[in-house]
Amino acid sequence: MAVNIILPPSSLSLWHTKKLIYSTQIRFRIMSSASKSQPQSVASSAVYQVPGLDSHEMDSTADKTFERYSSNTAKRNGKGVSIVWFRNDLRVLDNEALFKAWVSSQAVLPVYCIDPRLFQTTYYFGFPKTGALRAQFIIECLADLKKKLMKKGLNLLIQHGKPEDILPSLAKAFGAHTVYAHKETCSEELQVERSVARGLRQVELSRAQGNSSRSSSTHSPKLQLIWGSTLYHLDDLPFSVGSLPDVYTQFRKSVEAKCTIRGCIRLPTSLGPPPSVDDWGIIPSVEQLGLHSEKVVKGMRFLGGETAALSRVTEYFWNKDLLKIYKETRNGMLGPDYSTKFSPWLASGSLSPRFIYEEVKRYEKERLANDSTYWVLFELIWRDYFRFISIKYGNSFFHLGGPRKVEKRWHQDQKLFETWRNGCTGYPLIDANMKELSASGFMSNRGRQIVCSFLVRDMGIDWRMGAEWFETCLLDYDPCSNYGNWTYGAGVGNDPREDRYFSIPKQAQTYDPDGEHVAFWVPELLTLPKERRNFPGKSYIEQVVPLKFGSSNKHHSQRSKYGGRHSGLRNR
Repeated sequence: MAVNIILPPSSLSLWHTKKLIYSTQIRFRIMSSASKSQPQSVASSAVYQVPGLDSHEMDSTADKTFERYSSNTAKRNGKGVSIVWFRNDLRVLDNEALFKAWVSSQAVLPVYCIDPRLFQTTYYFGFPKTGALRAQFIIECLADLKKKLMKKGLNLLIQHGKPEDILPSLAKAFGAHTVYAHKETCSEELQVERSVARGLRQVELSRAQGNSSRSSSTHSPKLQLIWGSTLYHLDDLPFSVGSLPDVYTQFRKSVEAKCTIRGCIRLPTSLGPPPSVDDWGIIPSVEQLGLHSEKVVKGMRFLGGETAALSRVTEYFWNKDLLKIYKETRNGMLGPDYSTKFSPWLASGSLSPRFIYEEVKRYEKERLANDSTYWVLFELIWRDYFRFISIKYGNSFFHLGGPRKVEKRWHQDQKLFETWRNGCTGYPLIDANMKELSASGFMSNRGRQIVCSFLVRDMGIDWRMGAEWFETCLLDYDPCSNYGNWTYGAGVGNDPREDRYFSIPKQAQTYDPDGEHVAFWVPELLTLPKERRNFPGKSYIEQVVPLKFGSSNKHHSQRSKYGGRHSGLRNR
């Protein structure tokens, strides 16, 4: 259900602004079909659809956006067939790989490979690499991408198997001269890129095939990798990746001062025709991927796909006008509107960061510019930073000692870890956040920092266990942001200043003062007075470990230092 929040006058205090947002979320948590006589029980099981628009509104929003980003001036001058290998770029708008494929050919073949390796297990601890909720989200992204491509005169070929097997075979069958794709940065993805390139070199095409100008009788298809996942382009950075600053602030100030952000790619109205294909394949079900289907029955239910992504931008920026208070509300934990929630679509590539930038700038021109409008861009730059840092430090992102090779004793107590994973630690703030993650595939930025600090500092557990569990569960998982943030949270990241402790009592009092978030996810706390929900004592399960600093049984202010660093727009 879409909710239009009435914003407070500018003269109201920040506290009143936050309270209005939170109270409005609580008030509209009751769905239209629910009984109004039992608001608490309904509220504790509510599902928020994100975006909160119906299908007609979303289709209309996407169509209008595509109209604004269409071009009648683009010219194609190539011959033959080119292939677009879709990876984590499941969109049409601002997709440079798709545009270059169209320009360089007479026919474009879009392909998505359902790689079985994505549904195996994580490297160290054997968790599922892709949980059912993210798998469902990706399936919805693929269905929407297929729909969008068909509107442009193309289609999406769905193939099950490894890209290094599928793409060379398709290139040979269709005589494709080039495979276009967006470049990735982490080792598993880079290995696939190398394997695809090697497979293509083994394909021999005749001179009559493709658009080769070589004099030899045969040639091989090329793999053309394009940078397109960040706000700032890799080629535009004012330093080499090897010289990338190890402190985010230095990076941000440098790129803001010395770089420009490239405009979104404008595509022609029609991208057809595609080559003749007998069987385009079908969008798989979760069960066909070897997983058990899960439904979101509580919390936020994100809709996958570019249509939903563009609709969420419109909903948050323009319909609800929440962009102007983003900085003030971004550390909330409950409901769909304390932050943008763009991260699942950014991670799947259904949403371009450059499109968000252009919408922010349009908002600033048409409505207002303030700290909040800038802060969305600030968070996007954090996301860029982790992507670039992953190139600089490579696999050390995934090693126990992190980029700084920190030597520290960690343990891997499975039973203790499971209390954290299952939300049974005895600390309501931790348990509520972990239950939200399992139930919805999402957790607030603030929540992620808190549960990370608790796992590695209060429990002393190997941070990689937490990172791999997040890899399983998160809708917005991408290796750069996930492991970058976990290395920071564990104190093994490239910036040693980020070694911070989050006091549970202090965080609870600051960010969930009335216990609304914990009561939503741990319903047995609803019966307690608001001031006791985060500090229930013996009314709740026993605490599995004592806190390193402070005691949650004393709900007065703690003076332990706590962090305020941002995890990047990946979970915004």
